[in-house]
Amino acid sequence: MVSLKQLKYFDAVARSGHFGKAAEHCAVTQPALSMQVQELERTLGIQLLERGRNGVMLTEGGKEIAQRAARVLADVRDIVDVARRQGNVLSGPLGLGVIPSVAPYILPQLLPMIRDTFPDLDLHIRETQTQTLVNELADGQLDLLLLALPVEHPDIETVRLFDDRFLLAMATSHRMSNRVKATPDLLEDDRLLLLEEGHCMRDQALAFCNLRRIENINTFGASSLSTLVQMVAHGLGMTLLPELAVPLESRRGDIHLMRFADPEPQRVIGLAWRRSSPRKRHFAELGQMISAAAAR
Repeated sequence: MVSLKQLKYFDAVARSGHFGKAAEHCAVTQPALSMQVQELERTLGIQLLERGRNGVMLTEGGKEIAQRAARVLADVRDIVDVARRQGNVLSGPLGLGVIPSVAPYILPQLLPMIRDTFPDLDLHIRETQTQTLVNELADGQLDLLLLALPVEHPDIETVRLFDDRFLLAMATSHRMSNRVKATPDLLEDDRLLLLEEGHCMRDQALAFCNLRRIENINTFGASSLSTLVQMVAHGLGMTLLPELAVPLESRRGDIHLMRFADPEPQRVIGLAWRRSSPRKRHFAELGQMISAAAAR
């Protein structure tokens, strides 16, 4: 008979590709974890893992079992959440994923509000790029995402929280009259600095700018808005800065910001969760709190 413990241990090995790391994650000894995984293989009658000197790899059969195991474990966590939902307050463990172009600008205001309103909530924050967060949400590793919409996934539903307009950031030496508004054509006269591949803000900026000269675009190695702002301040180019980030990134006064002419480019910030999650009502309440934190 397959046990949840066996699925949990196998899931940890499948994700980490290493028995030692999986054992550490599950807080058990490596022999104990290995024995449970071997027992799972005997019960199922197939080899799930290819063991090598540098770690382990999933067999073809193991890949399908790993996907199904992840869904089973996510459903088990939802069962626990159903029980917690009977209370009126958000509580227990909650894995919240946030994209890097949002996390530094809203969490400082949001986290104290969550702590005061939901004292029994055990919050775990995960900050990384959109696609990784979506995959981990679908697999049950995370419970809730705060990110830019839309999210296209059949098992995930979303709610819109607020619009976040983009401004054009340039070096103060390029300062223009405050009565002038930026247009996409203005970006063709200078280098456009964007986040590296994988960041959704990069794709949003490119869609708006519709640049004809690809050599104007520089996405080399920048993984944070703070890095882009420093490059802009030193005259290396221009960038699009979300309004959410303006209070923090412009406080040094070494960049000049311009509003865009209508229609202003913007992104939509929202929440995402699994359709099967029983804590949707609580997530909606948390969304209202996030909107209030952003307004601050």
